[in-house]
Amino acid sequence: MSIRPLPVLATAAALGLAAVGLASWPETPANAAAFPAPPAEKAGSGDQVAVLAGGCFWGIEGLFEHVKGVKSVTAGYAGGARKDATYGAVSTEKTGHAEAVRIVYDPTKVSYGTLLKVFFSVGHDPTQVNRQFPDVGPSYRSAVFPQNDAQRQVAASYIAAIGQAGVYSKPVATKIETGAFYPAESYHQDFLRRNPTNGYIRRYDAPKLDALKKTWPALYR
Repeated sequence: MSIRPLPVLATAAALGLAAVGLASWPETPANAAAFPAPPAEKAGSGDQVAVLAGGCFWGIEGLFEHVKGVKSVTAGYAGGARKDATYGAVSTEKTGHAEAVRIVYDPTKVSYGTLLKVFFSVGHDPTQVNRQFPDVGPSYRSAVFPQNDAQRQVAASYIAAIGQAGVYSKPVATKIETGAFYPAESYHQDFLRRNPTNGYIRRYDAPKLDALKKTWPALYR
């Protein structure tokens, strides 16, 4: 289940967020400087793709649109079948899909590991299980969908390093999964950029951009 509104709702009052009583993002590590560096990796040739799931795709998409080296971000679904990759079906929590984003990036300007660093440090809370703050259910789980063996190795190594560094008080719940990516409906694309005054965006997603600028200023554009 989720309290996330339909896109037509635009105010905090309409969302009923004041009554929820949940803390808003970000809950970043107390000492961001202690967040581990991503594993070393060889830069691939040509544009590369990363697929990540960390709660509502509006905020994750909007965040990575502001990361240097990222060329495009698409909101969508991953982990289930094509036939039920629709918002209505995924919202039933019976499809196996997670709300996810597909990131096309230039590996000569930003590495896959660096994208993971942003994802784990300011993109979402990787210790929450099958939820991200007000949104509850497996479609809001934390997951990484590697596109090749090299990405899988980097992701596994980095998740282990984050746990060993102790930057979070709880274990990292992020799973490494497989599955194709399917774009979401057009009204979900670029939602943060097109709806900056939406109540949900202002409370839960806009702070992610502030955290990116504050925590990793060299990556922000």
